[in-house]
Amino acid sequence: MGYRRRKSKQDKLIEEQPGNEADVKEPEQPSYSQLSRNIEYLTKALKHSNDLKVRVLKDGNAALLYFETLADQEKVQQKIFTQMEFGKWDSIAELPNGKHTEDLEEALKVLLRGHALYIEENNKKLSYFNVTSEINRSVEEPENEKVVRGSHEGFVENLMININLLRKRLEHRDLTIKYFRVGKKTNTNIAIAYMDGITNPQLVKEVKKRIKSVSADTILSPGFMEEFMEDNPMSPFPQVLSTERPDRVIANVMSGKIALIAEGSPTVLILPSTFFMFYQSPDDYNARWVSGTFVRIIRLMSFLIAIGLPAMYIAIIGFHFEVIPDDLVPPVKSAIDQIAYPPFVEAFIMVIIIELIREAGIRLPQPVGQTIGIVGGLVIGDAVIRAGLISNLMVIVVALTAIASFVVPSHELSTTLRLLTFPLIILASTLGFIGIVFGILFILIHLIKLESFGNPYFAPVSPLRIQDLKDTFVRIPLFKLDTRPKDANPIKEQSMGESREWKRNGKSKKSKQTKKSK
Repeated sequence: MGYRRRKSKQDKLIEEQPGNEADVKEPEQPSYSQLSRNIEYLTKALKHSNDLKVRVLKDGNAALLYFETLADQEKVQQKIFTQMEFGKWDSIAELPNGKHTEDLEEALKVLLRGHALYIEENNKKLSYFNVTSEINRSVEEPENEKVVRGSHEGFVENLMININLLRKRLEHRDLTIKYFRVGKKTNTNIAIAYMDGITNPQLVKEVKKRIKSVSADTILSPGFMEEFMEDNPMSPFPQVLSTERPDRVIANVMSGKIALIAEGSPTVLILPSTFFMFYQSPDDYNARWVSGTFVRIIRLMSFLIAIGLPAMYIAIIGFHFEVIPDDLVPPVKSAIDQIAYPPFVEAFIMVIIIELIREAGIRLPQPVGQTIGIVGGLVIGDAVIRAGLISNLMVIVVALTAIASFVVPSHELSTTLRLLTFPLIILASTLGFIGIVFGILFILIHLIKLESFGNPYFAPVSPLRIQDLKDTFVRIPLFKLDTRPKDANPIKEQSMGESREWKRNGKSKKSKQTKKSK
């Protein structure tokens, strides 16, 4: 859509949310004073859909329209007819819980949102009431982001509930929510959440610009928005962190980042994101800093194992057999002598089999999926070794590679690591260790050049920021994390004051007491 017109001061006071467009825009299609013409226009625009209910009132001088598949019949009775029975109003249009418009196009939009529309003869003012039926999933822990300690609440598919979960955890006036509507046909409600006074205004402006520039017909989830908004959609690395955990969103919002929430999806996007954010988990901060640091280092080591272990095996067997210790040469040689084709083909076969088993385990029902994953893996692994198709060493290597890729807390980055295994396997089978070095260098250069909403993706390593390394490879104690990361250029860098002054004060009191006793 590009840039919108320059707003006046009055326009800026009005939220960009459903129901306010009629207050700031000229009617696209002014309503008629005749009831029949209004109903004819609406029913024709809605293609005479059978679930559009038209209730004739006042002996044919008024009508109430709503979609029976979207509206709640009890709300229709309570908010409209019960109010009329016990109130002092002569017309439904006078009810205080209604809103009004004189635009038939706006009336179409509110009908499609589940509102009830009231129309009278000889009256151009159309009244509508929110009677939308709410079908919501209960708040549960996300299946993909389980933690040992900490909150077990996760987002659901309702936008208002998700914002409520954020508001409950961050009760501050600076938490700002802005609404947008994307998708020409789907008209999906999305919202961005950020901390005014912490988040960089230029970042907020850039995110709004990219959201408003989306002109697709269909936007169903944040995954659609991700591809439209990210800097380099051709990169295998995800440039936007997705999560279903409110505590993780709050932590990033307080760091100066922006959360993008969409109606109909429990997934929230964090903008911008860095490579190291995908290896951080809420458990790192809920546990003691020593154990949190140890687990994070294990995760970062899994990156090299996941992308490089099969390639290393192929390079050693095919080009650099001399690096194997002398005591291991006989068993390794006996394992690979019985295989008719080179390790390159072995690796491809095993990686494809692992991916097939994994995909089958996800798509099948949970009890059957677990059985396929365990029994299928054992049976197939044992069968291919006995048949002489794959060596037992290759099975071990590919199994360790799969386990290392599953250690990553982010599903998107886990998939990326499994994809990067293939080009490194090809390079190792053609150039040996030299090919692996070239492949890793190419990945490293790509990570350094990559950006997320104009911010360096590989920060704080490139550009090097020594101060931000305290929460990258390691996680130092929380009371020393007194500054926010600079990757999002927050306005307020200081995140806390002196938090352990009690210890210093206690020591000074003890020293004074000691001097007095002497």
